[in-house]
Amino acid sequence: MLSTLESPVPTATVGDLMKRPELQISDDVMVDTAMDILRSSGADHVLVRDEDGRCAGLLTRLHLAPFQARSWYTERTAVRDIVLDRAPFATADLPAASAAAAMRARRLDAWPVVDHDGHAIGLLTF
Repeated sequence: MLSTLESPVPTATVGDLMKRPELQISDDVMVDTAMDILRSSGADHVLVRDEDGRCAGLLTRLHLAPFQARSWYTERTAVRDIVLDRAPFATADLPAASAAAAMRARRLDAWPVVDHDGHAIGLLTF
């Protein structure tokens, strides 16, 4: 009888599937500037960093929709002061299946990936 050993199929992790984040802004950027950045880039989202460079969240066009009228308020409101997708974030060693389930449960199209110090290292999209 001939037997063969099958090599185990590696389980994909978030690190295998993430992309490098293209756009990042500081959380002290004003809302009107953030809108201009998203509009001019054609992107649907931008990563937000805090003053220490750690990931503070993901800002989407949907989060900025209430500010489309542009008033004195948008010129004086920092991104950190509005509602956006914040932690918990994915880590590179998280199994991709678990990340996909978490994204479905939270209704996320994109999820920041952070290192163990909280700095953004990627963006996961499905």
